Amino acid sequence: MKIIVGGAGNVGKSITSYLSRANNDIIVVDTNQERLDEIVKEFDVQPVLGSISRPDIQEKIGAEVADILISATDNDEVNLVACQVAYTLFRVKKKIARVDSEYFLSPLWNTLYNEKSLPVDLVISPDQEIASNILRLISFPGTKEVYSFADNLLQLICLKCTKECPLYQFQIDELYRNFPELTFSVVQILRDGTNFYPKGSEHILPHDEIYILALSDDIAKVLRIFNASQKNPENIVIFGGNAISYDIARHLEDNDNIASIKVITNNMNAAHELSEHLSRTIVIYGEMMSDVILNDADLDRADTVVSVTSQDKDNLLISLLAQNNGVLNTISLVNSHTYDHLTNQMKDNTIIDRSTATISKILQDIRHANIMSAYSLGRGFAEIWELKLKKDTLLEGKKVSEISMPDKCKILALIRKNQIIFPNSETSFELEDSVIILVAPNGIKKVETIFSV
Repeated sequence: MKIIVGGAGNVGKSITSYLSRANNDIIVVDTNQERLDEIVKEFDVQPVLGSISRPDIQEKIGAEVADILISATDNDEVNLVACQVAYTLFRVKKKIARVDSEYFLSPLWNTLYNEKSLPVDLVISPDQEIASNILRLISFPGTKEVYSFADNLLQLICLKCTKECPLYQFQIDELYRNFPELTFSVVQILRDGTNFYPKGSEHILPHDEIYILALSDDIAKVLRIFNASQKNPENIVIFGGNAISYDIARHLEDNDNIASIKVITNNMNAAHELSEHLSRTIVIYGEMMSDVILNDADLDRADTVVSVTSQDKDNLLISLLAQNNGVLNTISLVNSHTYDHLTNQMKDNTIIDRSTATISKILQDIRHANIMSAYSLGRGFAEIWELKLKKDTLLEGKKVSEISMPDKCKILALIRKNQIIFPNSETSFELEDSVIILVAPNGIKKVETIFSV
């Protein structure tokens, strides 16, 4: 697949990072040679100096034969014009634009994005996606990831097993026998950096990160039986004065259970702007890791600390500092894999990876299957898709055992008339089934082929 990515900043780089794993032919366009030099060091891509919105640049890189153009510069207008040029002059099939301004994102202007006006197939706002991910984690304390399926009937959560977990050393089959009243399935275990689908005889071990697909109404009970549930947070401290922290804070202000929200930033302009637009949030300006500022923020009284600055090292160090101050729930944004060694040492810290948060929004548009929703798990070790079986499918009446799924790919669940089915080899597909599938990176093309017919 030939993909053009406009912008080599944090967002463009994170998109490139993910897409480069699937042997795509990727061209990255940016006006900054330094950024291009950096991205070439990390990924096998073709760099082009120039503006993605210019017709001559798009002509130079062969936009007429591109499958997808993703314009992800930090300028909304450039991104929108790039999509217009790609459509009008080069008839690019799929056009995706990064848009950050709330003016362009307002529901009032939804009719703006169509072939007669601005031909953008999908608008993405990475900062909003990151904020939404963090808000979900705050809403489900004790989880490390949360994803919804089948109109919120099902949730996929990730939780961490500790030595205090009462199910430590349980076999997977024992879980199902001991809790028959719950509708859930253990679908992945991440252990020592390796993910696998556990057999019924597999034991749960300390430090396992366990992915569980469960009925939404049973999530709270599942967290309790794993001793992973935490009390709802009341005092939240956010580091970083930007669109992400603003989005998180303004949503938390509507939550009556939140007693205190503080945002700390070392940018004076950002501090003033946040103060003007937030009513219940205390905005603190100063050096974020100084003792004075941390005392002003009452860090030792915080239930949750969220760090979303533009610097990965700062985000990780802030979370480490918070953990040393007794904060149980810390969340760090990471923009790249540069500090993976530090990330891996912070076992109890929750990581929000910019690339996976951003790519999840566009997965259903770049995969060749009738995908209703899709997410990238962890830091990209697998994807999970929700598909609908339409009348032209060749799978109707076939059994799960008759589907030759690639290695590490698995059909996790069927939703049929609002009933959840965790399938076995004899389960048959029916029209209008929603199918939840775990897809490993090396199995994407084959699964696309199976479920696109």
